[in-house]
Amino acid sequence: MNVWVSGNLFKNGMGVGVPGTGMIGLPVAAAVGAVGGNPQGGLEVLKQLTPEQVAHAKSLLPTISVDVKDVPDVLYAEVEAQAAEHTARVVICTDHTRIILMEKDGEVLLQQDSAPGVQIQPAKSDKPAMSLREIVDFSLSVPLGEIDFILEAARLNQALADEGLQGYGLRIGKILTEQVERKLLSDDLMTLAMRLSSAASDARMDGAMLPAMSNSGSGNQGIAATMPVVAAARFLQASDEQLTRALVMSHLIAIYIKTYQNKLSALCAASTAAMGSGAAITWLLGGQYEQISHCINNMIGDVSGIICDGAGSACSMKVSTSTSAAVKSSLLAINNLRVTQSEGIVADDVDQTIANLGRLSKEGMLDTDIEIINIMRTKQNKQQ
Repeated sequence: MNVWVSGNLFKNGMGVGVPGTGMIGLPVAAAVGAVGGNPQGGLEVLKQLTPEQVAHAKSLLPTISVDVKDVPDVLYAEVEAQAAEHTARVVICTDHTRIILMEKDGEVLLQQDSAPGVQIQPAKSDKPAMSLREIVDFSLSVPLGEIDFILEAARLNQALADEGLQGYGLRIGKILTEQVERKLLSDDLMTLAMRLSSAASDARMDGAMLPAMSNSGSGNQGIAATMPVVAAARFLQASDEQLTRALVMSHLIAIYIKTYQNKLSALCAASTAAMGSGAAITWLLGGQYEQISHCINNMIGDVSGIICDGAGSACSMKVSTSTSAAVKSSLLAINNLRVTQSEGIVADDVDQTIANLGRLSKEGMLDTDIEIINIMRTKQNKQQ
């Protein structure tokens, strides 16, 4: 089996745990996907993976090659496989589940636009249809019955956090919890938010066989937009309605901020997803729109420089860092303190600040992304 991926997909798959295998990396993902993947499973393609399939997949690893392909889309995967004198080729492009080409023995079975050789449009640079104020107003006024599905995000990601507290990856959530028990850390809002968020990310990145409620196609972004809010609601004894509206606010703001950026980039998207959590926590603490906008300006003034050097166990560190920034920024905001427009990329208008962050991600960090990928490819070549 031969696999080619975009540079960003290579970066984000090199060090991440593959669920159910106890192993990391793209060759492992390709092997178990071929042997035990469910084509109707969507983002849960490996949900029904069996130990026998994992063992079979491991035996195939010497026959699998993975390399980077120079393509215009940041999310691209192409696989050529051969078995029983037949060959197959499949291409995924633009979105995680968007198959644009299927071939068997050279015969095209499916073909959509954006096939290899066709120029692919970059991420949208147009101003999103909604503003931050409209998102906040919607979150607080929409009938509860239309948004209570978001509680599933809390349930799924809480289950991941509970699993992560048993000890996965870097065990950040578990270690923080132990330090609370030893009285080295306070059992306060910030620590609780960091514990739950990092524990969920620990489990997610180390291949726990549990689903995450994603945001913008990313489990870690879903965790960063969910668990700090869940922690704050628990700590503040918020009602179910308050939790529901806070989660909707957080996830919509995370999506809004992400629309200014490429799907995959050199900017850590967990840090931007946590900006949604910061906004929601500010509201749970009694803040209004002005304080919510202050919080986002504060976070962009704080964590906008965190790079994405690929998915892996260290993601939980960045999730915990971004979570602490969310709580800190919220506490400043409810005291009407904010990073001012005279500093860095922060503008007077919060929507402009968000647009500036998107510009930094899409245009300013292109060379950063290339160099990160080059460093990671050099590491891989030395390990082979």
